[in-house]
Amino acid sequence: MTRNPASLIKIEDIITAGWTDYELLDSGAYQKLERFGKRLIVRTEPAANWKPAFPAAEWVRADAEFSIGKSQSQGVWKKQDGLSPDWTIRYKEFQINLFITGSRHIGVFPEQHEHWDWIEQKVKKSENSLSVLNLFGYTGISTLAAASAGALVTHVDASKSSVDRAKKNLEASGLSDRPVRWIVDDAYKFVQREIRRGKRYDAIIMDPPSFGRGPKGEVWKFDKAISALLTSCLQILSDNPSFFIITAYNVNCQASDLGNWLGQIMAGFSGRTLCGNLIQKEKSAGRKIHQAIYSKWERRD
Repeated sequence: MTRNPASLIKIEDIITAGWTDYELLDSGAYQKLERFGKRLIVRTEPAANWKPAFPAAEWVRADAEFSIGKSQSQGVWKKQDGLSPDWTIRYKEFQINLFITGSRHIGVFPEQHEHWDWIEQKVKKSENSLSVLNLFGYTGISTLAAASAGALVTHVDASKSSVDRAKKNLEASGLSDRPVRWIVDDAYKFVQREIRRGKRYDAIIMDPPSFGRGPKGEVWKFDKAISALLTSCLQILSDNPSFFIITAYNVNCQASDLGNWLGQIMAGFSGRTLCGNLIQKEKSAGRKIHQAIYSKWERRD
């Protein structure tokens, strides 16, 4: 994909410190200690290559811990006896259902909360109801943000269990009357079908993994597939789109690359492109952990 000159994008890192129901309390020894509501959770964190600031006594209070041993290829959870694998936290008016399963992911990426606010503000600012496509929608917090502000949302994810959890989050947040279309499908194949149908969207949200599989075994590799997906998305945008936002984890590119790619795709519209890193700041010693890269385009109103 041809890149735009760097002068056409703005680099802007987003540093977050949490909210009432979430804190990154401490980190170190390749782990992080987090509070989700009343629960303390320890999870693997490859970037935390320093010593914890809190004493060990604070870490052993954790309700559950996900770790990867030296001889293990996959991680395992250890939790207190009798601890339910499911619980809930709140973000503003949203209720988010969390869960402990086989993965270190528990249903929310807290470093994205400023993205949720941005999406909500963009939808509210629009004079008309926006049609929003959320690709790789996972458990749907971005869908909640858009739907709560009045958007017509199409939520797409290859995992039926993730889509079911997104529906549960919508209902628990009192938004079950909002117009959300739920789709279990491969993202690229879905976009191709929407092109053939002549469907158009005013905004796109995208949170692609570095690697994944569709419901029929379709292989997704970010490095090989992102260019074709972005090019296809251009064909389903309306004539006057409002915004386009992408977040990417564990990929072999820089935020500026993502910004240049999105800027190239959106070059035919009047707007601006920003990009940067999503960074969490811990409570204990103020150290910063890089979590993801992002890019977002917004229309010039």
